[in-house]
Amino acid sequence: MRTTLLDLLRMKQAGERIVMLTAYDTPSAMIAERAGVRLLLVGDSLGMVVLGNDSTIPVTLDDMVRHAAAVSRGVQDTLVVGDLPFLTYASEADAIASARRMMQEAGVQAVKLEGGQPIVPIVRRLTELGVPVMGHLGFTPQAQYQLGIRVQARQASDARRLLEDALALQEAGAFGIVLELVPAVLAEAVSKRLRIPTIGIGAGAGCDGQVQVWHDVLGLHSAKSPRHAKRYGDIGAAMEAALRLYVEEVQSGAFPTAAQSSKMDESELAEALAGLPGTTP
Repeated sequence: MRTTLLDLLRMKQAGERIVMLTAYDTPSAMIAERAGVRLLLVGDSLGMVVLGNDSTIPVTLDDMVRHAAAVSRGVQDTLVVGDLPFLTYASEADAIASARRMMQEAGVQAVKLEGGQPIVPIVRRLTELGVPVMGHLGFTPQAQYQLGIRVQARQASDARRLLEDALALQEAGAFGIVLELVPAVLAEAVSKRLRIPTIGIGAGAGCDGQVQVWHDVLGLHSAKSPRHAKRYGDIGAAMEAALRLYVEEVQSGAFPTAAQSSKMDESELAEALAGLPGTTP
């Protein structure tokens, strides 16, 4: 059966760590589910790791719907959360329209919104309408030009504000909160004060779960991974080696062989070519 919000709450209560991973297409979703991942995030990070942008800002709702639909088609038991991209939930009406598309067209089971107190009314309204909402605090990529890409809430006043935001999101109906790039001790303190699960990324081991980006975990890019990421494989290098071998074999004539070629009876070929221009009589 598909993972539910109640399952996540029970995992927090039982002290069972929650594993979350990003996915952007059907094959990656299928592989993640087979590996035991039961919570997938179709993140607007696809703007950088899939579409080649330098931030999440250019990602559109159409982009998110297309990729989230592909992920949703690839899983049966996994709960799929889809990001609402930049300025698609600036108003209550925008948020409702965006969530409708993500759930009806893309088939996700929940949406994720970035921000604290300013979006609390929107979170409350969405949950009143039956839309499961995950929050996102700390470093929020859609505000990177304001915040800078750095650890957030280091000062006492900022840390207190983050905790207040987390409590407000919880009371508005959020079922969980991503904590990104915040001090580990703060993330642990917030996690202990909330009834709902926290999912950390660059926030230490004190959260109720962890989320990582597919490409970081598998080493699918040549750039240095972020400090908070760990490579569990070097799949990018293996893919490059395989493609180099393919190039070599095509250029040398070693591929394709008879094993990769379809057969046809010589008499049938002669009959097919008979009388055509350029053929031998």
